[in-house]
Amino acid sequence: MTAPVHPAARIGHVHLKVADLDRAIAFYSGVLGFEVTQRYGRGAAFLSAGGYHHHIGLNTWESLGATPPPPGHTGLYHTAFLYPDRAQLADALRRVVDAGIPLDGAADHGVSEALYLTDPDGNGVELYRDRPEAEWPRDADGTLAMTNAPLDLDALLAEAP
Repeated sequence: MTAPVHPAARIGHVHLKVADLDRAIAFYSGVLGFEVTQRYGRGAAFLSAGGYHHHIGLNTWESLGATPPPPGHTGLYHTAFLYPDRAQLADALRRVVDAGIPLDGAADHGVSEALYLTDPDGNGVELYRDRPEAEWPRDADGTLAMTNAPLDLDALLAEAP
């Protein structure tokens, strides 16, 4: 085995092929609230949270007008966006509900609380918040013991700022 990657390594951004750039921007910016940092001609855009150069890249270079891949094929399962706390996850849920976008699921994983939905191009999206590591469920031997329990959406929405 090679040496493990440095523990400070992170996923810096996701770059998605989309069929309609304006529709994708309407979802990622208009609904989720990411800011457009740059448009790259008529075929691409970059979006971020907090002024970073980009967390999300969107382009139509090879996908303008295309359809999503059919079920049962390889590809991206979902992109996960980490929110800093439960109130901000609640705000994300409120945005999704207000936009009339259905959830595909919601779960309490013990280590995190997560919402699952699909973007306009059929890409899976996870919106989640982590619990503090000291609260993560573990087996008697200390092994992580994630769960898949229902998430109370009404209680979460009640915490939206």
